[in-house]
Amino acid sequence: MAPSRKTWGWLHRRTESFKAQSASLISTSRPVSYLHPVQEEQRQENGQGSSSGSPAQQSHEQDVRGSTVPTNSSSHPHADMSSVPQPKEKDNLPPPVVQTGPRDSSDAENGTNSPKMNNLKELLMREIDGSRASAPLTAYCFMTGFIDAVCFSAIFVWCAFQTGNSVQLALALARLFNGAHDYSFHIADRQALCSVLSFIFGAFIGRLGDKIGCKTRLWMTLGTFIQALFTMAAAIAIWKSGQPSVSDSRDDPAWGNVASFVCVGFMSASMGLQGIMGKRLNTQFTTTVVLTTTWCELMTEPQLFHFRRLVKSRDHKVMAILFLFIGGFTGRAILDKIGSAGTLGVGAGIRFLITLSWLFVPVKKTSKN
Repeated sequence: MAPSRKTWGWLHRRTESFKAQSASLISTSRPVSYLHPVQEEQRQENGQGSSSGSPAQQSHEQDVRGSTVPTNSSSHPHADMSSVPQPKEKDNLPPPVVQTGPRDSSDAENGTNSPKMNNLKELLMREIDGSRASAPLTAYCFMTGFIDAVCFSAIFVWCAFQTGNSVQLALALARLFNGAHDYSFHIADRQALCSVLSFIFGAFIGRLGDKIGCKTRLWMTLGTFIQALFTMAAAIAIWKSGQPSVSDSRDDPAWGNVASFVCVGFMSASMGLQGIMGKRLNTQFTTTVVLTTTWCELMTEPQLFHFRRLVKSRDHKVMAILFLFIGGFTGRAILDKIGSAGTLGVGAGIRFLITLSWLFVPVKKTSKN
C-alpha cells in the first residue's frame, strides 16, 4: 500500500534537517524512490518515472541529484557502479628513481673518492718522523760527497760547498783593484758563479715544499725525485759535451764548453734542493751538504765521550761526516773507471732509490693531551 501524505511529510522534514547539517540522508547519486523495489519496477513498466511522485519526493530528488557523495555498493546493491566517481591520478608525483650503474661509478661522477684513494692521500700527506729518517738522510750525505767528487775532479769547483765558491768570486772581484788591473773573467770564476746561482735556484725550488708541507711524505718523495731528474740531466749534458772527466791542473779545467756549464748547473741545483729539504727536517744531519757546522756541533757535544751507550745527537753527526767521506771516495773510484757521464748516471739511480726509501719512513706520532 502506498505511503500516506503524513508519512511523506515526515520524510520531508527529516530530509530538510539532514540537509541543514550538510549531510545527505541517503548516499546515492541517482533519483531514489521510497517505494519497494518491486513496486518501483511495476511503476517503470507502467511508464511512470521516478519524477512522477509527490512534490515532496520531487523536491527531495532534486536535492539528491546535486549531492556528490559516492555510493557504497555493499549497502545499496541496486546502485550503478559506473556512476561512482573515480579518484584522480596523482600526476604531480615524480617518477621513481632507478639506479642504472654500479655504486663506484656513481660515486666517481659525484666527485667522491674511493677508499683506496683516501688511504693513498692520507699516506702521502702525513708528516714523517725526522728522527727516524736516518737511512735516507745518511744517503743524502753520501750523495754530497759523490757529486762533489765528479765536479771537483774536472774543474776544481764545488757543487755543494758554496763557501769556497763564494770566496773564489770575492777573489775574482779583488783582482780588479790590484796593480795589474786584470779585468778578465776567468773560466774558473765563471764556473763558480754558475754553481752559486744554480745552487740558489735549487734551494728556491725547495720553497715549494712549504706549500705542500715540508715534512710530508709527498714532498720528501717528490723533492728527491726532482733531484734524481737533475742528476740525470747533468749526466746527459756532460755526455753530449764530449769533455774529459779529470783535470790535471787548476789552470787547465777539463770542462769548458756550454754543455759542461749546463752540467754544473744541474748538479748544483740538485744539491741546493737537497740542502733545503734536509734543513726543513731539523735533524742532527742539518743540511746534509756542508760539514763545517756539523764538525763544530760534534766538538761541542756534551756526551761526546760516552762510548758505552748510544747518543743520537752525537752518532748522527758522526754518520753524516763518515758517509760524506765514503761518497767522495766512491765517486772518484767510479769516475776513474767509467767517466763523468756514467758516474752521474749511477748517482741518478742512487737518488731514485732514496726516493723510494721515503715511502717507508714512519710517520710522526701525534701527542695526546
